[in-house]
Formats: sequence, structure tokens, C-alpha cells
Amino acid sequence: MTSTFETVGVVGLGTMGAGIAESFARAGLGVIGVEAGPEALARGRGHLEGSVGRAVAKGRLTEAESAEILGRVTLTTSLEDLADADLVIEAVPEVMEFKRALFTDLDRVCKPSAVLATNTSSLSVTAIAACTTRPGRVVGMHFFNPAPVMRLVEVIHTLLTEEGLAEEVAGLARRLGKSPVTVGDRAGFVVNRLLLPYLNHAAVLLESGLATRDGIDTAMRLGAGLPMGPFALLDLIGLDTSYEVMSVLFQESRDRRHAPAPILRELVSAGLLGRKTGGGFHTAADDGRDAARPPAGKSSAGTVAILGEDGDDFGDRLTGAGFKIVPVEDAEVVVALSSTPVIELAATLPHPERLVGLHLAGDRVAEVASTVLTAPGVAQAVEGLVRVTGRVPVPCRDRAEFVVDALLYPYLNDAVRMYESGYACADDIDTAMRLGCGYPAGPFETLDRLGLETVRDGLRALYAEYREPYLAPAPLLERLVAAGVRSFRDLP
Repeated sequence: MTSTFETVGVVGLGTMGAGIAESFARAGLGVIGVEAGPEALARGRGHLEGSVGRAVAKGRLTEAESAEILGRVTLTTSLEDLADADLVIEAVPEVMEFKRALFTDLDRVCKPSAVLATNTSSLSVTAIAACTTRPGRVVGMHFFNPAPVMRLVEVIHTLLTEEGLAEEVAGLARRLGKSPVTVGDRAGFVVNRLLLPYLNHAAVLLESGLATRDGIDTAMRLGAGLPMGPFALLDLIGLDTSYEVMSVLFQESRDRRHAPAPILRELVSAGLLGRKTGGGFHTAADDGRDAARPPAGKSSAGTVAILGEDGDDFGDRLTGAGFKIVPVEDAEVVVALSSTPVIELAATLPHPERLVGLHLAGDRVAEVASTVLTAPGVAQAVEGLVRVTGRVPVPCRDRAEFVVDALLYPYLNDAVRMYESGYACADDIDTAMRLGCGYPAGPFETLDRLGLETVRDGLRALYAEYREPYLAPAPLLERLVAAGVRSFRDLP
């Protein structure tokens, strides 16, 4: 059955629902917005008018265009007004009971040819479709906030979805100026299934004492080039929302990597939900960005020994700043540039307490890894040396892959597993993470840049250190490296 979409219903006009209604109206479609009662409807109207008004104030819309957009939207408190809609999308709270009850009502009200869509970010579309008499006409259409601005839409099909319907809905998303990706019905779909485990893993590493909150945030922003650190992002998303998504993922997979971190549960239980409550991992007055500003001052060390490959540039910068590079036995501090733990190297030195590992992450960060033998003053002195070279130091423990790679590699591994499962292609996964999260590159683009073998070896090291099954390299990654394949783009 070929669908023609000209009139769209939107149920739930909170910030997200109103944004979805605006997106359809901007594309020239007639929109019927539904809310539960007069007060909620007035709030929904306020969301719509406020969003369009801000676009006018910024010069993105004219007054005439604004009037046309708002004129295409009809607001009502009756579901019965959706009887002739071609597609109805819901944006009600992420509670399965609410959504199933609503879809039962929509199934009764809407014409048989109408497509029913859910904007759920992580719940089972199949379970929602099953409560209707038209499961083949039910899809997921997951917009991202703010809907008028964000280009990504995840279109989710189930085993029951009529052949070709998901692509028709994706075509509708393109009419809105969006970039759709079509995926299967797995908890979290693409973005949340990759993003939330990464954020949760950061919380686990924080609890383990690997590094501080600000250190991890700084490492991932400046060292991995991400728009926000994981804890700042968790606060923005909402810790309660993040906890709920992780719980949904764990309920489906029963995988330890999807079990919400205990600190996440504790903060939610305490009512510290992030920005919306004025405090979470960060307080309202502390967004974590100050940690990335290197304080003034020099290192207390005067003589330095540098070990490891690629240390010439670091040494030249120190020499230019007035520090003296000397042999190990004469140095106040010993810096070992390394991508792996340095405790075994420290144990071979006459003064193991003087050695600190240094891992250069990107162009702006240096992870300063203290071993169990490192003297506190030595670590602080090396942090000063790092600042002299123009980098931001991130103190951490001497653990496999330190901070950046310890968080980045499992995320890439999850992407490989997602691709291997066959429910999303590499290009769609890359597009979803770039557009949905603002990442500079998708996971497969990142894998190609880093090298499959490098990531495989890093995961092996993480698995050897932490013994968590999810850290073991994905079987496909192992096979590709063994076969000498350098890029997922080289696969047939």
C-alpha cells in the first residue's frame, strides 16, 4: 500500500511534540496537534509560537513565513479530529503503558490506511504495534531535540512492518529537510544504543577512581574532539532519562555493559537529575569547562628524563622553555611517553617513584598516568611540564588505555557489533552519530582513522585488564584484522 502524506497528526505538544509539529508545518503539511486538555493545549501553543518567534527574531523566518507555518497547525483536545490524518505521531512520556493505551485509541479513531508512528527513543516499537489491529502500519519516527533544528530522524521498522513503508516514511522525513536512517527495532535504536553505554561506562570509570569527573570530561572534549564531556552531557540529557534508557537496554540485552552505574542510580534517587534540577554530576554554576583552562605557572621540576618513542617534540618544547633534559639517573622526574601502562618500566628504574606515564591524546591533551609507586609531587610536577608544552594535563591512574581510549574503543566495538548484527549499515550508523550527537566523525570513520588493528589491540588490553566480556573485540573486528582488511568501506 503506497502512502500519501499530506495531513499529519501530532499527539503531545510538549517541547518535543511542538517541535515535531513545527517541522511538518514548515514543510507545507497540514498539522493537527492534540493535547489532553485546555491548559496543556495552551502550553503547546506557547511552545509553537515561541519557537517560531525566536526564528523570526534571528532572521531565519519572515513574519509572513511565521504566519503561514502557524496557520497550517490546528490545535484540539479531541483524538477524534485525527480521523482523516494520513500519519499520526505521538510524543507522549516514555512510559509503555501510556503509549500502548494511546495507540489502541488511535487504531480505533484513524482511517485504516493511516500510518501510526511513535517518537519513542528506546522503547519497543513492536510492543507498541502489537496493541493495534494494523501492526504493519506502525513505525518508529524518532526525532531529536530541538526537532526543527536537528537533522536526524531514526525510522524504525519491525518484523511486522509492511514492506516499503519504512522507506516511505524516510521519504517523508526528507521532505522535512531531515536526514533519515532506517534501522531495526532494537532498544535504543542507533544513537541511544551507542551513546548511553558510553556515558554509563564513563560513570563506571569515575567510580573506579581512574580519573576525576573534570578530568574525564576534559579528556573526551579536547582529547577525543567530542562536543561535550560525558558528565556534562549526562546532566544535559537528564540523569533520570539516562537511567531509564540504560534500564531499557539492560532489560533487553541483560548485558553488564547496559546495567546502570551505581552512581547514576544514587544521583537519581537523591533527586539530582542534572541541569533541570540545578545539580547532577555538575552543579548549576559549574559546567566543567573551567577544568580545560590550564592554570598559569611552571613545573617545580628542573631536570627531566624522557623515555619512549615520539618524545623529541615534547623534549624540544621543554628545552625551549628552559628545562634541562638529562639521563634517567640524574632526573628529578622521568616522563615515559607511552600508550600502555608503565608500571613494569618504573619497576626497573633506580627511583621508580620519579616516573610518570604520559599519553598524548589528540593535539591538546596529555594523560598523566601515575603508577602505584609515583610520588604525588612528581605527578604534579609533570602536570606543570604538560602545561608548559601547551597541552591540558589529565591526571589518571596507570591503567590499560588510560582515559580517552578506554572510553572510545568500547564505543567503537559496540558499533561493530551493531553492524555485525545486520540491523543498521555502517553509513547509517556514522550518519546517526554525527547528526544525532554532533560528533566530528562517525564510529566507522573513526575506526578507519585509528586503524582496525590499533583498536583491536586496545580492546584486547582492556579485556585483559578489566575482564569484562563486552571489552573483548567483536568477532567481526578480529576477523577483519586477521584478513588484513583496513577499512569497513573495503567490505563487499
